Amino acid sequence: METTTDLAQAPLREPAGLQIYVNGEWSEGRGATLVSANPARPGEIVAHGAEAVASDVRAAMAAARSAAPGWARTPMHERGAVLVRAAEYLESNSEAWGLELAREEGKTLAEGIGEVARAAQILRYYGNEGDRPAGEVFSSPRRGERILVTRRPLGVVGVITPFNFPIAIPAWKIAPALIYGNTVVFKPASLVPLLAMRLVQALEAAGLPAGVLNLVFGSGELGNELVEHPDLDGLTFTGSTGVGRTLSGKAALRGLPVQAEMGGKNASIVLADADLELAVGQVLFGAFRSSGQKCTATSRLILQEEIADEFLERLQSRLQEWVVGDPVDPATHMGPVVSAAAADEIRAAIRTALDQGAKLVCGSTPDPADGGISLATGSFLTPSVLEIPAGDAAENIVWREELFGPVLAVRRAANVQDAFDLANESEFGLSAAVFTQDATRILDALDELDVGILHINSESAGADPHVPFGGTKKSGYGPKEQGSAAREFFTHTTTVYLRGGSSA
Repeated sequence: METTTDLAQAPLREPAGLQIYVNGEWSEGRGATLVSANPARPGEIVAHGAEAVASDVRAAMAAARSAAPGWARTPMHERGAVLVRAAEYLESNSEAWGLELAREEGKTLAEGIGEVARAAQILRYYGNEGDRPAGEVFSSPRRGERILVTRRPLGVVGVITPFNFPIAIPAWKIAPALIYGNTVVFKPASLVPLLAMRLVQALEAAGLPAGVLNLVFGSGELGNELVEHPDLDGLTFTGSTGVGRTLSGKAALRGLPVQAEMGGKNASIVLADADLELAVGQVLFGAFRSSGQKCTATSRLILQEEIADEFLERLQSRLQEWVVGDPVDPATHMGPVVSAAAADEIRAAIRTALDQGAKLVCGSTPDPADGGISLATGSFLTPSVLEIPAGDAAENIVWREELFGPVLAVRRAANVQDAFDLANESEFGLSAAVFTQDATRILDALDELDVGILHINSESAGADPHVPFGGTKKSGYGPKEQGSAAREFFTHTTTVYLRGGSSA
């Protein structure tokens, strides 16, 4: 593993100012100071401002409620035109905002620019929704009648998003919410407020009416204020399982629809007949791009016994050339995790895993004093691969829990069925990948693996805006996201029995 240039030599940049956005107006929050720091350079402030308070959430909800009837009656093509113009605005700012994203969240510059471009792609996809079917017509058993199924927006939707995709995940929630006629109160993760603000700026510049989209940022208590507000008609959430269950429970008590994506512990299965060179590259990307901070990241690797040693040797060889360091350096493959606190939790989990019997295949031990390297400090982590002996697997923390970092747990499978059984050995069911050249094994995987997303001969991470996204078991709750599936959450149906009067 290599490192990039000395971060201390790079010049500091001026921080951006943060403001909340309520009823079409930008203003200072009235809460505590919020500081967004560069995880690669903790002394560098990327953005700062004041948090919102409960009264700001109430004002945002009032604005969204007031704007809801007019926005719902706006023709879908007009709503879509706003999204398309916002997509163009994002594209024109993708390099500058991609740099801000890399500095704020820690993913590489290429990934940051790519994420801004993905947000634009999502806005453009939903911006063209007006050209797609908007309802259904059924035959009636009665003469002179047709049965129509039309769709109406929920109303005011709360959007709560995580740190790891600070503009793409908000886009794939806000775009369908808006195109289907809802108004939105948006609370992003407080670790990454700047890119959330940039998305709102793009929609404002595109002509979104006042009150249709409102932005508040701050502590988790704002999420509780949002979900408990009497004007809320639905909640879409992505984040940790614990927070998601709490918010879903609060919403369920009020009878509110909830769409929640709550994480994964995704397995990649490499069978004996796989193209190993392809599989090694895809597992590497799936596990360690974005520092493993993806809900679809590969965090478990299941190797059929016949090829396990060769696969791990090839993976170790590739990781020797993996560059960890400054995320804005084009030579970097992996930047830091989002914060030093997150890195400390991951280091602690690695220590626990080793104590529980895991073997360090490659990477560094959590402390330099134990033989680790200098990047095993602060927000930086080295990619770690830990093999778990069969007898120690059931309770090992790296096999069981989502660490949300560059840590890959490995187990060996005696045969194909054993591999599928190990993959299903999780309370999560978001994504999985299977590497094989046998069509029969592929068909078996479709039947055996209980996941919402299945990749064949490609990494477990990744999502396209025109197809459903979401998991099974404890990875998801409520309707899927993206594509036409999003309509199932952001609208409800009205079945219309349409009959005319007497004809002359």
